[in-house]
Amino acid sequence: MKSNTSQIPHKLASLTTLVAAEFSVGGSLSRHVHQYRSRQTQTDMAIAVSEAIAKKINLILEAGTGVGKTFAYLIPALLSGKQVVVSTGSKNLQEQLFLKDLPALLTMLDIQPRIALLKGRNNYLCQLRLDNQMQHASQYREQALDDLLKINQWAVLSKDGDIGNLTSVSENSTMISSIVSTKESCTGKKCHFYDVCFTRKARVKAMEAKLVVVNHHLFFADRLLKDTGFAELLPDPDVVIFDEAHLVPDICISYFGSHISSREIDKLLNSLVTIHKQKIRDSIQIEHFANRSIMQLAQWHNEMFDSGKTDWRQVLSTKALIVSAWALHQSLTELSELLRHHLGRDDDLDNAFEQIHELNDRLKIFFECQDTQAAYSVEYGPRFISLRSSPINVAKQCEQLFDPKTSWIFTSATLQVNRQLSHFAKELGLQKATQVILDSPFDYPNQAMFCVPRHLGKVGQTQHSAKQLVEVCVKAINAAQGRTFILFTSHSMLEQVASLLRSQVSYPLLVQGQGSKQSLLNKFRQLGNAVLLGTGSFWEGVDVRGKLLSCVIIDKLPFVSPDDALYRARAASAERQGLDPFTTISLPQAVIALKQGVGRLIRDEKDHGVLILCDNRIVNRPYGQAFINSLPPMHRTRDLDTALHFLKQIP
Repeated sequence: MKSNTSQIPHKLASLTTLVAAEFSVGGSLSRHVHQYRSRQTQTDMAIAVSEAIAKKINLILEAGTGVGKTFAYLIPALLSGKQVVVSTGSKNLQEQLFLKDLPALLTMLDIQPRIALLKGRNNYLCQLRLDNQMQHASQYREQALDDLLKINQWAVLSKDGDIGNLTSVSENSTMISSIVSTKESCTGKKCHFYDVCFTRKARVKAMEAKLVVVNHHLFFADRLLKDTGFAELLPDPDVVIFDEAHLVPDICISYFGSHISSREIDKLLNSLVTIHKQKIRDSIQIEHFANRSIMQLAQWHNEMFDSGKTDWRQVLSTKALIVSAWALHQSLTELSELLRHHLGRDDDLDNAFEQIHELNDRLKIFFECQDTQAAYSVEYGPRFISLRSSPINVAKQCEQLFDPKTSWIFTSATLQVNRQLSHFAKELGLQKATQVILDSPFDYPNQAMFCVPRHLGKVGQTQHSAKQLVEVCVKAINAAQGRTFILFTSHSMLEQVASLLRSQVSYPLLVQGQGSKQSLLNKFRQLGNAVLLGTGSFWEGVDVRGKLLSCVIIDKLPFVSPDDALYRARAASAERQGLDPFTTISLPQAVIALKQGVGRLIRDEKDHGVLILCDNRIVNRPYGQAFINSLPPMHRTRDLDTALHFLKQIP
């Protein structure tokens, strides 16, 4: 039986008609997908995407879990004949689209447009850097040398140089970072390996493709010229589709802002010491000036760690800290002036000079802290400090970014707040966009129960809250026979609860930090009765279906900390405009974050489970209704025993 589309002359049929036919009985999906059942919400989404493409308009569309949004936007994209960029929030989804979903659809639709997968340059092997490492192979210890030789062997056989396909070496190998492509090490057409360069070939392939799959970070790096050489990639695609679009506002803030890491400075300074020792031995001053800057960086670094201040404007009020910061800037300035006298002697030194000069200019802008429309914050890593300036509002920049010649389509399972998409539209400056909400087809009232236990204490009483949370967790874990996610809004609460739980439950505990996110999830699936404790990264992008996950427990509503530098700057700006920061900023962000966590529970039409929220503000504060209105229509109860009984009935 042939597809319905064969009965419609392609030139005469509208894109909407073509797409609707593929989702109907007798269409390509029904003929190729085992036990395919047409879902009205999926068809509705496909039609909405088709109309946005055909009419060259912008679309914001929330598609609840189970709608089948991937096929609903890919089929219109493929049948449109337009040049399309599909941007995802993660590399995992990016690879799933390119390696699984797109090949399947091309077979079903019997079409052969060129498609391409493009990753950031540090995902590709740099033949020049590998060649340089091989020339200095004798300096490496046994394990590093073994890894280098395996990489070299793989490079000869690889067709695309994608490091993700390098399986013979651990992803944690120290050699990986020394052989991948970087903006700083790229010499462009001067490179001996230019014709066979993996990064260049990936870009050329993307330029020739009708549909290119990228991720959000690469897309914005390209559009905002953060990565030299990407600007010519797809300057004017006909259509851009953002999947996992709820991530876009924060990524825009990151790319429109600025970021400097003390680790970045330290690495650069140490590279200068190496350049002196290996290449320019007749100028001991290079090493002396670099070491002096390293010492000044260490002093400032230690003083910042001792202060623990996260808001840079508060740092400015501490004389010792700001004196130390400017001393670092002065030290780098003197080093930069010294290097200027040696320009032209060595390519690596020339590159280092440019990097130090540019980095020091960024430091100066940060230290001066003059932009009233930006938040200046300090983040602390294990052994490094990150300085970040973030724009309070990116709407104006986004208006310029989102070219009117292109159809911009944003979709996710979590975009609406209180049944409206206006918050998302406002954040990105999307004044003219069709807005559509398509609810999940799942039977939430029968598949899921939402419990906010009675007699919960006030949120914020840490010790009491931890003990109270553990009591609820132990009962739920036992009722669910493990098979539980416990999601936290803070690492401190996670650690307290993990410590208390170890002596009170017999099921395996997997705690964030014990391994990578993926390794913990793999263990959770393999064990079949485990309990996983996680914070932010486990609230989204996690898909555990079926009987393996029956219960999700959330410690409290995920409001941003009032001490967060960006929130404080945004709040002050809102107040100047006569707006309430809580209702315009804090509440919408918390609603979307909670929806992400809740979305871990029901992933399939056969799933059953219980959501337990240990925060009674959702029922006894007026703003709680905004959360409830935005969540799936689960059966609600305040009685924990009722929820436990439901859990016990899940096979």
